[in-house]
Amino acid sequence: MLRRAPSRRLSGRPRRPELRRLNVLTTFTELGVIPEIADALATEGITSPFPIQALALPIALGGQDIIGQARTGTGKTLAFGIPLLQRITHGGKAPRGLVVVPTRELAIQVHDDLVLAGGKLGTRVLAVYGGRAYEPQIEALRDGVDIVVGTPGRMLDLVKQRHLDLSQVSALVLDEADRMLDLGFLPDIERIVAKVPEKRQTMLFSATMPGEIMGLSRRYLTRPTNVRAEAHAESEAQPKVVQHVWQAHQMDKPEMVARILQAEGRGLTMVFCQTKRTCDRLATDLAGRGFAVAAVHGDLGQGQRERALRAFRHGKIDVLIATDVAARGLDIDDVTHVINYECPEDDKAHVHRIGRTGRAGHEGIAVTLVDWSDLQRWKLINKALGLDFADPQETYSTSDHLYEALDIPKGVKGTLPKEQREREGLAAEELEDIGETGRIRTPKSRPRETERAERPARRRERSRTRTRRGVPVDKDGTSEAAEAPAAAGAGEGRTASAAPAQTASAEGAPRRRTRTRTRTRRPAEGAEAAAPEGATPETA
Repeated sequence: MLRRAPSRRLSGRPRRPELRRLNVLTTFTELGVIPEIADALATEGITSPFPIQALALPIALGGQDIIGQARTGTGKTLAFGIPLLQRITHGGKAPRGLVVVPTRELAIQVHDDLVLAGGKLGTRVLAVYGGRAYEPQIEALRDGVDIVVGTPGRMLDLVKQRHLDLSQVSALVLDEADRMLDLGFLPDIERIVAKVPEKRQTMLFSATMPGEIMGLSRRYLTRPTNVRAEAHAESEAQPKVVQHVWQAHQMDKPEMVARILQAEGRGLTMVFCQTKRTCDRLATDLAGRGFAVAAVHGDLGQGQRERALRAFRHGKIDVLIATDVAARGLDIDDVTHVINYECPEDDKAHVHRIGRTGRAGHEGIAVTLVDWSDLQRWKLINKALGLDFADPQETYSTSDHLYEALDIPKGVKGTLPKEQREREGLAAEELEDIGETGRIRTPKSRPRETERAERPARRRERSRTRTRRGVPVDKDGTSEAAEAPAAAGAGEGRTASAAPAQTASAEGAPRRRTRTRTRTRRPAEGAEAAAPEGATPETA
């Protein structure tokens, strides 16, 4: 009797349709991307789409509205950038595509990605954001652009000045939609949407999408398709990021960070703080310990911020200390460690912070230092993200488990040895003149001492005349008053008494200034008439 071989089941539950689709569609060309864009991506080594790209591209290329959600660092920019490049009409003067982002750094990042993907199409992409001069942006708009990427404030300024025409926009993208649709950005977004034609394609992408924000975003979309690249039960945090959460004392945190930065295998590192003052203080402290470090926050001029990011990308510095301004969409290769110097504001900020590492399939390490005062807030974050760090272990810079968990060599202190200081530093990166606007904290390009050295010395010609009692005095010490006739009255006594002194000076004896003062009393009204005849004022 023949026995039938049992069938092997890969899983007890059916496979999800999107996973089956991902196994079939493995290249951009199979997803419907035109050869020009696919070849441009292949030139940069991008050949396989990420899950969010594989799910969103077929829908977006068909012209439908999309609400896309995926973990940070999984390719959301190309998920909306490829349809934007492929569907718009190129060669016009007014822009046909509009991408609105919350921060200047994200505007630069999206601009660079679109230029890369649309290189063979000749797409003209312009980034507009505050902190830079208006003139180059206005000149580019006059010459004509295809896609404009920028922040809401600068876009509205250019629209108000009638340099930016939004009447021809056929595709609108809101990147980091949860932040863009927050109460602070909502009025600006409404004004921008009001100037865009109603017949358009709208795409919203973000790593986090709360329910109330999704309901608000549907006001701007027409029958949107919600695309989510992970299961609803999965944590929003990066799966390839190893997290460590410790309870640390505020006074010991700089020492802990200095020792963490000396861990084995550490590459580029980002340290996030809550306030601008803390960023500057920590950057100064770590620079004094020998680390190549720079700070990025809102109080710095745009030129300084871009200079720090360029130095970080080029490896001239390996530690970047920033506020949450750099936690949104900033894509820098080889970031191996992220340190939360202070507890994040909420679970969304935590997701975006640790998402700076472990990007594009790489692995990373995230360290969060929780102060005693922030313990309750961290428990809320831990519960919202489904983590296992409800009670962080109390840790100090000398704790053994700190060295073991992060592979810190034994004997490491809080100062980087001189033989390991190989980075060029922030000073090696040139400060670009971008025509900054507003209040600037950028130092002058030339030190003041150099300017003084180059400035010719001033030669002053002074003619001084020595006087005594308002009368010019000769070099030998005699005054012209001695040769003048004696004055009448009280002046006679002063001139006579001065004559011996002048004679002694002429004979070579030291001159002595003598003064004779005669005290007089001004007679009262009518006293002169009452005084006897022939009486002097002193006897009256």
